[in-house]
Amino acid sequence: MAARPTPLLFVPGYWHGSWCWSDVIAHVAAAGHPALAVDLAGHGLRARRPACLTGRPFDPAALATEVSPVADVDLDQAADLLVSQIERLGHGAPVTVVAHSMGGTVLTRAAQRHPELIAHAVYLTAFMPASDIPAVTYIQSPENAGELIGPSLQADPAAIGALRLDLASNDAAYRQQLRDAFFGDVDRAVADAAIGLLTPDAPVGIALGATGLTREGWGSVPRTYVTCARDMAIRPALQQRFIAEADAAFPDNTTSVVALDASHSPFLSLPGRVADIVTKLT
Repeated sequence: MAARPTPLLFVPGYWHGSWCWSDVIAHVAAAGHPALAVDLAGHGLRARRPACLTGRPFDPAALATEVSPVADVDLDQAADLLVSQIERLGHGAPVTVVAHSMGGTVLTRAAQRHPELIAHAVYLTAFMPASDIPAVTYIQSPENAGELIGPSLQADPAAIGALRLDLASNDAAYRQQLRDAFFGDVDRAVADAAIGLLTPDAPVGIALGATGLTREGWGSVPRTYVTCARDMAIRPALQQRFIAEADAAFPDNTTSVVALDASHSPFLSLPGRVADIVTKLT
């Protein structure tokens, strides 16, 4: 009797929800692999939206100043939630976890704390921070020059406790910037639908958290990094920095690398290819 494939758990990044993996999971399920997509803390069905986005008349000043209702969400909470989701899917057995964007920071913390629960860590153009370095340090690094997320933010994250996007904006140039940042190679109608599903506030506390990595913890988990050459949110040079730092710190467990010619959201533009990559790891 053939061994049952290792379950796959899909983790979205900032602003996204479990919905973004639906096309990938369709391919994974068709190949006979058990799979589940989850929401990050403060996102998807766990999101809490600021009142300024639904208040009428619209108040631009409130958009820039209202403290986010997810300002209390931090990396500890996000990692605790992810660990519980992994345990629920695997029933204590190891699970392959695929994380996108800021979800990688949460995966890193979960894998450091519970390496026995992670069969393989897959970083899909994701933050893969080195030991004791918060993700926010990388966001502002030279390797990330030209990214389009920072220019799209509508408030000071330090003041409101979140990275806020104006997803209801009718400014054509701003909406195009959002498409370019997240969905550069995605059909425009699909990209616009996806923007409508994004969560406006991403808790800055997740990006401010840092994880000390050890050889017995995160360093012991097999890992794959999927690079995206046209990413305008996590630039290609930064993706390469993540890989180089990880391999320098843990040379006995180097990163397997798969390259995609894609934007920041290959789960929408190349779902079959993403599914093929991750199912081959189980």
